[in-house]
Amino acid sequence: MIILPLLAALALQVSPRSPDQITALLRAKDQMLLDAIAAGDRKVWDQALAADAVIVDESGAVIDRAEYLKQVEPLPAGASGTIHISSYTVHISGDLAAVIHTDDEQENYHGQSLTAQYLTTETWQREAGEWKIHLMHVYAVLKDPPAISLPHETVQQYVGRYQAAPDLIYVIQWGSKQLVGGRDGSPMKPLEVELRDVLFVPGQPRIRKIFQRDEAGHITGFVDRRESWDLVWRRQPSGHLDGNAKWGGSA
Repeated sequence: MIILPLLAALALQVSPRSPDQITALLRAKDQMLLDAIAAGDRKVWDQALAADAVIVDESGAVIDRAEYLKQVEPLPAGASGTIHISSYTVHISGDLAAVIHTDDEQENYHGQSLTAQYLTTETWQREAGEWKIHLMHVYAVLKDPPAISLPHETVQQYVGRYQAAPDLIYVIQWGSKQLVGGRDGSPMKPLEVELRDVLFVPGQPRIRKIFQRDEAGHITGFVDRRESWDLVWRRQPSGHLDGNAKWGGSA
């Protein structure tokens, strides 16, 4: 008879018990939730979220269940896309499951291709045999911006010593093929140009070094901008280094 194996399979899907089965079930549920975003399918989210669910979105807003469901709407005209889980881990303790997954987004926005990556952490709890999300935190993974090239004479203007405090010195040098920088006495790291007067250290996408100039166009310093917060560095008058100074540190 076919019906008995079928019932057994359905029972396994409804209430899996082994770690592998639970992981497979939760991953399938999460992929369904991601698929429902572009379609604006609130029913899928309504079924997955616990009554007291709290969501922290990628902008840092803390949203309760009702408010989040209001925001689940189809993508506007001219936009389409998909989000796929690229990595998935689950830590299970009884009826609780802590989930971490990485999600890759591909979006077509009025004919242009956009990509994004998200790191999502979730707390699931099994209630009456059904797994529900109680807490979800979505983090937009930051990437380095594209780097550009500037004329050599422009790049050399950034070379110098900069001071944020009596015991806090930052040195920028020309390291044979590119700019390098670092705290005085510490290893130097490569510096890339995002825009004129905006530098960044590869691997540190939260921070930009934004240079400031006086009315004559001379660099007076820079700010280390981390999101909306600035650490101010002033150029030392005697700190301009020879453009051929050697790079003595390591990346």
